[in-house]
Amino acid sequence: MKLYGLIGHPLGHSASARYFGAKFHAGGLTECRYDLYDLQRIEELPHLLEEHPDLCGFNVTIPYKEQILPYLDRLTQEAEQIGAVNCVRREGEKLIGYNTDADGLRDALDLLLEGETPRAALILGTGGASRAVRYVLHERGISSRTVSRQALRGDLTYAQLTPKLLGEYPLIVQATPVGMWPHTDDKPPLPYEGITPQHRLLDLIYNPPVTQFLAHGQIHGARILNGECMFRTQAETSWRIWNSHP
Repeated sequence: MKLYGLIGHPLGHSASARYFGAKFHAGGLTECRYDLYDLQRIEELPHLLEEHPDLCGFNVTIPYKEQILPYLDRLTQEAEQIGAVNCVRREGEKLIGYNTDADGLRDALDLLLEGETPRAALILGTGGASRAVRYVLHERGISSRTVSRQALRGDLTYAQLTPKLLGEYPLIVQATPVGMWPHTDDKPPLPYEGITPQHRLLDLIYNPPVTQFLAHGQIHGARILNGECMFRTQAETSWRIWNSHP
């Protein structure tokens, strides 16, 4: 049996097991299985690996994309530059860290922006996903600032945002778990009246398909996109990583 999986906490929102289950069924891959491993603490990872010697690779989601780094033997250059990992390949006793969020973000931005290059972007959140967003935006020549609830973590706090300031950032990327199932009534505390039809809103969440963040942006005429495209790309990239030759 070739075992794959996802580590994080909580995992009730994740579609990864269903996605890979359907992929394995469609491809007749009866020897493959994808499981969810809800770890209360990242320190449980060595025990998980010991219990499952047939675990060939796994994805990493909140809140462990940065916390996992000390447990890895090597990072790809891109993962090292981003400073976060969401895909791990197991090679014998070695754990190799990758970041497939970047590939997913490239595809999502292509779909959302339709050839546009916004002059600047706001990134909501400062975690592992936010790091990948900033990396890809920098790659495209789009300046960005991060927003956090705590002044010491981001470039801006939510309290500093005004409708006028929001107008200076035609691209807003929501890279936090706020609004994710089951807390679907939550939304980032933005001055949504500052959003216009010139805005482009990307939410990395795909469950629910339309978060309150996206719904409020849509009300004000913004073009919106959820995290479904990004999820599919990063899943397929992970599969190629796990099954490539060393």
